[in-house]
Amino acid sequence: MKYVDGFVLCVPKKNLGAYRRMAAKAGKVWCEYGALDYKECVGDDIASSWGGMTFIQMAKPKRGETIVFSWIVYKSKAQRDRIVAKVMKDPRLMPDTKSMPFDVKRMAWGGFKVLVES
Repeated sequence: MKYVDGFVLCVPKKNLGAYRRMAAKAGKVWCEYGALDYKECVGDDIASSWGGMTFIQMAKPKRGETIVFSWIVYKSKAQRDRIVAKVMKDPRLMPDTKSMPFDVKRMAWGGFKVLVES
């Protein structure tokens, strides 16, 4: 059964270029180690609500920030665990915490079992 890591974070709009470069590099590394898909999406229509909470209400971006919604797809949770272990040791992705283009402490992350796929 496929497995997905999902992320929601706030990125200052002025840092989107730096975030895009960082994410593009990360996506290549994740896929090199076997991830099936890697997506980084920037908020566009995030104020609309279909009766529930909006992404803005949930993520609480500060003035000048936008929301990024990302996911990585794997063949299984076991494969995800192997890939993440390799990615976390890869020197190409060792972050300089002082130059991160977003506040890592405000990032939400979780692993998800795929329930429906079409």
